[in-house]
Amino acid sequence: MSEPAAPVDAARDRRPDESAAGMWITTVPMEDAEGLNLVLGVDIQGGPGERIVSALLGYGHEGEEGVFYLLPDDLLARCERVGDRVSVRLLAWPTVIERTLRSRDDELAATAAGLPPDEIGDGRVTLLRREIRTDTDFLVGVGPDDLPPVLIIDHVGPATLPELFASFADGEAGIAVLNTR
Repeated sequence: MSEPAAPVDAARDRRPDESAAGMWITTVPMEDAEGLNLVLGVDIQGGPGERIVSALLGYGHEGEEGVFYLLPDDLLARCERVGDRVSVRLLAWPTVIERTLRSRDDELAATAAGLPPDEIGDGRVTLLRREIRTDTDFLVGVGPDDLPPVLIIDHVGPATLPELFASFADGEAGIAVLNTR
């Protein structure tokens, strides 16, 4: 497993230590996978972006018992590679955010209403952006349709990757799988 790298912009992250990046590139033991996944930890009590992502994960459409499905455009992961850095942005439509937070009467809904559109120009807003410095060879020659999925593990408080996996195994955290674009 790769170790987390220091955050590129520590001011965006409220935990300024080495594990603060909240992003790892690894295989996921629960999946017995051989391929790599991009894993993001999302603190449900974290900053506004993390809390909005958590709310969107809880908004999914119910399938079988205990399983919720997000529509592909409700929450989008955009992966970018620049030199020795890999970044992931979690984006959502303002209307989806507003619908999800409609019943909430707190500052999170007001914060969400003031989010500016992302620079990609399609009207979505960036809720969370994580970036790490790593060996990006695993993305060389990978087309946009073949990017590894982004796994989001929602949890309470700061956590290391092993702690996130243990929280999931104990039923204290959930995992959402997002396709990347």
